[in-house]
Amino acid sequence: MIDLREVRSVTEFQRNIKDYVARLTEHKTPLVLTVNGRAALVVQDAESYQLLLERLEHAETVAAIRRGKKDAEEGRMISLDAAAAKLRAKHGL
Repeated sequence: MIDLREVRSVTEFQRNIKDYVARLTEHKTPLVLTVNGRAALVVQDAESYQLLLERLEHAETVAAIRRGKKDAEEGRMISLDAAAAKLRAKHGL
């Protein structure tokens, strides 16, 4: 969740970029930047961003496994031979 106390204008960010970069790196919390008073960008350190991407990938994988499990439980599946034939036909093999 974004801390609403961490909202700054792009102009302020540009004027104090060194301080903000140090703060982002130390605190690991994102900073919302505004343009004309409206939220326009979110800035965060690279390590936190990478962690976010990894968490998203994990969540998507878990969701796909759950969908597959539900499909299998509800009988929505085909045999390996049928799937292979379908792929061969699709890709002209």
